[in-house]
Amino acid sequence: MIVASIVWCSFDSVCNGDELTFQVCNSRVLLFICQLMMTIGGLGVFKIAPIFKGIGYAAAVMSCWMNVYYIVILAWAIFYFFMSMRADVPWRTCSNYWNTKYCVNPYDRSSLLCWEQYNQNNTITKYCAVNQFNISLSDLTDPVKEFWERRALQISDGIEHIGTVRWELAGTLLLVWILCYFCIWKGVKWTGKVVYFTALFPYVLLTILLIRGVTLPGAMEGIRFYISPNLSKLRESEVWIDAVTQIFFSYGLGLGTLVALGSYNKFTNNVYKDALIVCSVNSSTSMFAGFVIFSVVGFMAHEQQKPVAEVAASGPGLAFLAYPSAVLQLPGAPMWSCLFFFMLLLIGLDSQFCTMEGFITAVIDEWPHLFRRKKEIFIAIVCGLSYLVGLSCITQGGMYVFQILDSYAVSGFCLLFLIFFECIAISWAFGVNRFYDGIKEMIGYYPTGVFIFNLVQWKPVKYLDYEYPLWSHLFGWFTALSSMLCIPGYMIYAWMTTPGDRQAKIRALVRISDDVPTVRAKMQAATITNTEVKV
Repeated sequence: MIVASIVWCSFDSVCNGDELTFQVCNSRVLLFICQLMMTIGGLGVFKIAPIFKGIGYAAAVMSCWMNVYYIVILAWAIFYFFMSMRADVPWRTCSNYWNTKYCVNPYDRSSLLCWEQYNQNNTITKYCAVNQFNISLSDLTDPVKEFWERRALQISDGIEHIGTVRWELAGTLLLVWILCYFCIWKGVKWTGKVVYFTALFPYVLLTILLIRGVTLPGAMEGIRFYISPNLSKLRESEVWIDAVTQIFFSYGLGLGTLVALGSYNKFTNNVYKDALIVCSVNSSTSMFAGFVIFSVVGFMAHEQQKPVAEVAASGPGLAFLAYPSAVLQLPGAPMWSCLFFFMLLLIGLDSQFCTMEGFITAVIDEWPHLFRRKKEIFIAIVCGLSYLVGLSCITQGGMYVFQILDSYAVSGFCLLFLIFFECIAISWAFGVNRFYDGIKEMIGYYPTGVFIFNLVQWKPVKYLDYEYPLWSHLFGWFTALSSMLCIPGYMIYAWMTTPGDRQAKIRALVRISDDVPTVRAKMQAATITNTEVKV
């Protein structure tokens, strides 16, 4: 896995004032090395500190949640890809059956007849004449937003009204799951061949989009906004958390993906060199993608005569609002739209089947006698169940469910919690010295954090102006705790079921006495048992 959601991460980081990202990158390289150097799946790896095995279960649970909701983005991308394969994109005009009387193209608003009207409470409201109606300027919408909400999502009023399944999206979601299944069903060797295309071809598309983007009027304003840091954001604790969690997600740390893929390496593989290369390429690609995106955002701001900060939108707004709006002004809009959403699909597929591979490898390595001989069937069952659960995200109220899962189940808070205990397990229980000795035994030489819980400033999730009811937040915390509680829960279980006095339990579960060669021998013994899985 080279990158994880390049476009999403690069754009979201800047919009949230995430200038700390690259300050945090270097401190994450050692974690990257740690996860790459393991030779067994995400559950078996905690033989080095058995009491912390709950981290592996937490990562597996979090991977399940991520597999369910993350792939929905790809279903939306395929829907837009198919809708773009026509003479013109359908979100250009307000004359479609899903449009309302409030719809006006933002590029045409300068030609509207507008006036100001004084109200009885001494306020001023600006009205415009639209389709023979006098409409407040604040009530105006645009065809891109209405296509997204009223055609693609057919979004309901709130999570209380979940509505019916969007069968078009159910079809695209099924198509993505079929693609994901055939990408991983034959194991990591077949997945590696697929990655040659899905990871490298987006660079071709990014380059094409960059060349086109920088030639647009206003592109330099967008790029200047992108590369100019907002240092005042450093006072906000949320920025520090966002910086760390973005790197975690971008590098694939904590979810068992790197442990699973690293388990296929030879023991003497130079993980130090691999970690430096992959981390450098990852962050460089995110920066490169940022230039692509903000050149187009600058063009949008120029055309709409607005500041870049007002046009920029993070999260789903980037892929399904900002960029579709930008292509309206490009010649050959359907072609550029198809290229963008095809690139989004390829990038997302990389992340999706790597996360799936991490979960599958962890489970099969832990219970080889149950799943080793029927791996293809097991993968098909996992994909099928994930698809059925994921249907909740493509109902008419599915966007609200999606936001809950994104903000709770696979939130940065959960991932920081998991990584914190992983660092404790490696640095304190297993020991830093043994960790470095292990690296030296592998590569022949010694290679030359941030963790904040900000519950005080925690803000409940919102979707635009919609505020979620209390029960939905409770459900969100349930999804978050479903992974987080695996860690202390397994600690209690392991401590209660292990025989011996307190010192014996500490030696068996926390601070094992094995040296690096002994640990290596145990890992290799477990790996040999699962050799047939690694084909």
